[in-house]
This record gives sequence, structure tokens and C-alpha cells, in this order.
Amino acid sequence: MLTVHITKQLKHYLLDINFSVNREIVALFGPSGSGKTTILNSIAGITTPDAGYIRYQDECLFEHKTVNVPIQKRKIGYLFQDYALFPHMTIWQNINYGTKNEMFAKQLMKDLQIDHLSKEYPQNISGGEKQRVALARALATEPNILMLDEPFSALDETTRLKAHEELLNIHTEWKIPTIIVTHDYKEAKKIANRLLYIHEGQLTEPKT
Repeated sequence: MLTVHITKQLKHYLLDINFSVNREIVALFGPSGSGKTTILNSIAGITTPDAGYIRYQDECLFEHKTVNVPIQKRKIGYLFQDYALFPHMTIWQNINYGTKNEMFAKQLMKDLQIDHLSKEYPQNISGGEKQRVALARALATEPNILMLDEPFSALDETTRLKAHEELLNIHTEWKIPTIIVTHDYKEAKKIANRLLYIHEGQLTEPKT
């Protein structure tokens, strides 16, 4: 289980949230600028909260003034909104970056049907292909937690629906705490086991 209980003063409001994620998909749903990405960045170690704690099972990843585990040691797969692929690296180099198991990385490429792109560069592939490459890279490190920040927003409808199925299939196999940020309510309802609505730093489960 991932447990997050943190506060962070942002420009226009105080981010103050408390939630847990089991071996499920949880969607952080809400308008732009509501604090969703700050939450992901805090869990990943990119942003430091002002107070509180972040724990995965028995391990403390962050506790105010006492613990702040470095990003590279948190075992978190993070798929950024713009995919953040290295433009000077081939697709294989992007996916294999930071992994310890090349055979596993190659199997991921086969599973996501991108193994034929191994020698290409990010600028030469489609948006849907970039999304799958970024997902493979996030999974190749064999993370304990998977986080996705608006991963489907730039995709066309057909590609988006296929990407939804890929994510659901991966979660069925991996069963790790997964957080997806989206502003699309229909998408959140389709993918997630549970929705958390966030507005100006306050987090609640929307009524259904």
C-alpha cells in the first residue's frame, strides 16, 4: 500500500491531501492547476512537501525533516505528460536506460508491440508509439508504484482507446499501486478502480 499525507504551499492555495492506494488504479481527477501533478512529483521525489509523510508498505519515502529518499531509490515508474523521451537516444536506449534486466526490457517492447522501433529516434515515431515507449521505459525498472500524468491527452480517439486497454492489461498482470492523473471524467471512470477529485489542493472522492 502507498500512503500519502502531505501539505505543500502553492502559489494560490495550500495543497493538503491524505489518501492511500492499494494494488489498484486510482485516478486523480480535476481541473488544470488543482495540484494533481504536484502530488505525483512529491511521491516521485521531484518536489519536496512542506510537511507530512509518504510511505510504501513498511518503507518511509518521505517524512518532514527526517527522511527524503532520493528519486532514483524510490522504485517508481513515472510516465510524464510529454513523455520526456531522450531525443538523442534510440527507442531501445530510452527503454533500457536505468534498467538492470535487458531481457525483461526487450520482452516489454514485444508486449507493447514496439520492438520494431528499437533503432528509431523519438522524433521519427507517432504519438501513440511515443506513449507506449514511455510506458515501457516506466515499467522496465520493475517499479513498486506506477504513476501516469495525463498519458493519453495527446492521442487520437482510436489510439487512446487502445492505450487504455494496454494499461488495464498491464495492471492486471502487475497489480501494483497505480495513479493516473486526468481531467477527463469518462476516461477516469473507465480506467480507475477509484476516483479522487481534487480542487485547489483539497482531495475528496466524488459522489457517484
